[in-house]
Amino acid sequence: MVQLKRVYEKPSRKDGTRILVDRLWPRGLTKEDAAVKIWMKEVAPSTELRKWFDHDPEKWKEFQSRYRKELKEKTDLLDSLRQEMKEHTVTLVYGARDQEHNAAIVLKKVLEEQD
Repeated sequence: MVQLKRVYEKPSRKDGTRILVDRLWPRGLTKEDAAVKIWMKEVAPSTELRKWFDHDPEKWKEFQSRYRKELKEKTDLLDSLRQEMKEHTVTLVYGARDQEHNAAIVLKKVLEEQD
């Protein structure tokens, strides 16, 4: 099972394994406060794609397409996440304020499609 949660939300036992899927560490959070078990920054969108998107909802459709293309090159990381999902509840945590347009949503969809 895979869930999504902002890293700034209070951790819960229901989160299971908390995996940060952002390339940058969230501002103002200590490792203890974030309660992140794994920081998988390599699975996040490239710096170029992140800067291009800039959380602009008008670019959302194109961002999803470009990020999915990048993820096709990261099968080993996706396999690792899927293995973790088989063994534990996984919560992908992210720092973005926009809870409807962020990379973690795309990553979750990709992971669920391949199940």
